[in-house]
Amino acid sequence: MRSTSYIVIFLAATAASIGLYLVSYQYFLSEELSKAQGRLSLYHSSVNGELDRFSHLTYVLSQDSYVIGTAEGDSTGTLNRRFEDFAAQAGLDAIYLMDEDGITISASNYRDIGSFVGQNYAFRPYFQTALAGEQGRFYAIGATTGLPGYFIANVVLDSGADPTGVVAIKIDFSDLQESWRNSGEQVLLANEDGVVLLSSNPDWQYSVLNPLTQQQQDKIRLARQFPGQTLDPLDWTELPGDQVRISGARRLHLATTDLPHGWSLHYFASDDRAVARSWLVTAIFVLLAGLAFIFFQIQRARRVSLALARSEQEEAMLREANERLAVEVEDRKTAERRLKRTQGELERASRLAALGQLSASVTHELGQPIAAMRNHLVAAEIGASGQSTLTRKIGNLVDRMEGITRQLRFFARSESEVFGDVELCNSVNAALALIAPNIEQGKVRISHDTPHGPVLIRGIALRVEQVITNLLRNAIDATEATEEPEIHINVSVSNDVAALEIQDNGHGLGGATLAELQEPFVTTKESGRGMGLGLAISASIVKDHNGTITARNRDGGGTVFRVTFPMALRPEEPKE
Repeated sequence: MRSTSYIVIFLAATAASIGLYLVSYQYFLSEELSKAQGRLSLYHSSVNGELDRFSHLTYVLSQDSYVIGTAEGDSTGTLNRRFEDFAAQAGLDAIYLMDEDGITISASNYRDIGSFVGQNYAFRPYFQTALAGEQGRFYAIGATTGLPGYFIANVVLDSGADPTGVVAIKIDFSDLQESWRNSGEQVLLANEDGVVLLSSNPDWQYSVLNPLTQQQQDKIRLARQFPGQTLDPLDWTELPGDQVRISGARRLHLATTDLPHGWSLHYFASDDRAVARSWLVTAIFVLLAGLAFIFFQIQRARRVSLALARSEQEEAMLREANERLAVEVEDRKTAERRLKRTQGELERASRLAALGQLSASVTHELGQPIAAMRNHLVAAEIGASGQSTLTRKIGNLVDRMEGITRQLRFFARSESEVFGDVELCNSVNAALALIAPNIEQGKVRISHDTPHGPVLIRGIALRVEQVITNLLRNAIDATEATEEPEIHINVSVSNDVAALEIQDNGHGLGGATLAELQEPFVTTKESGRGMGLGLAISASIVKDHNGTITARNRDGGGTVFRVTFPMALRPEEPKE
């Protein structure tokens, strides 16, 4: 009878464990899909930014007097050099001008062996569309260079408003694709025919999501869009529940078609984290069920012992049972603490997913205005035959704005940035210059102690300046209610480590800890005066530089933030 009861309990526990695993898996899978959606949004913003970055440039070039004059028969020498200089400054693969018949008469690569000059591109759809009066856009492998690129073109009109040529640019997306490949994630971009244009996996590029129709094949062949590519079908199969099997592996799959030209962006993610967390929850449940069963058995044994024995041995056994029960209760509390830690990790993951979506929205909304500003600056430089002091200063501000928007992507992006030698004292001075209006407005007295020689660290100057700027802004905000606000900056070097301390006489940390303040969206400022991202971003940047950041209350009031960075390798130091 007792054996039968145990079997029933075992079967019920097994069924409950399986059910709990399935429910947990669906829950954690939804979390992974939410995070994947945030990553997809980030990639979507970067693709849109690249497509729209130079969207206005060909129109501006088509209005240039040098371009119009060359199209009407003037010498090409001056325009060749202007195209060459501008392509180098803007980071374009090529800029070129074609006549009405599609023959290239001027190009930025006129010096190269594979120059576009003399080549006929009348067969390209972007040329035909531009000649018809609309902006032409087209992605293809170059007919001359054999290198892929994104082409944008506009018609050039003479004084009588008649077409006299087409000006075009070629944009290289290889840096964007390389950043995808270095990210460790799986993503691909396909055109309206389903041909994979860019991919984090080199084996997927120039394959097709679905077999091409004869009409599609004829169109691609006529435009010479992918010469030398077989365009074989991609090894993938769609599965139920936002999943696919690609290259023999099962992956979560999210896609968006909200791109120009009917293109589609596909993001693939593993469900390993969802599986692992589901097993963890199931294991905790089994552990708790086992503890409950053991507890029940102990209680039952105790009642039997009380009924059978009334002696000192009975009392000793009862004490032993109580001690064992205390151990089991402590084990249960430990399991509950582990469960709470797991829940905390899930909450932080949700915050980071929300932050990734917020970053994607901000970079998307700022990307087009910044690109338009840069194009207008370029037009101003072309019209003025060179850079002026004003355009150079505005250009520097646009560069900083682009750098700031790039920093918002570090929560979820994997774009690689090259470290170099950074002079820490120069970064401090640059940050002080950036917030000089805040210092003057708050009447803050700044003092600092720095070494006589240079303090070189390994890192990225813009990101180091961002950390210092965030800490200085926090210090200024903290001293607002102080009658004589003071901030002291100290730079020191010890044992191949550079240390930066920023001390203020403000209100201090209060009851908050640095770990709490580093959480995204956590701030001690009053409502409307901060998003709570400054210390979160700064902490991540310092971690990327293999440094540390600490904070403590200052004796006499105020706060001391200390940041350390590894020193750069000195030239005289031997390398292993």
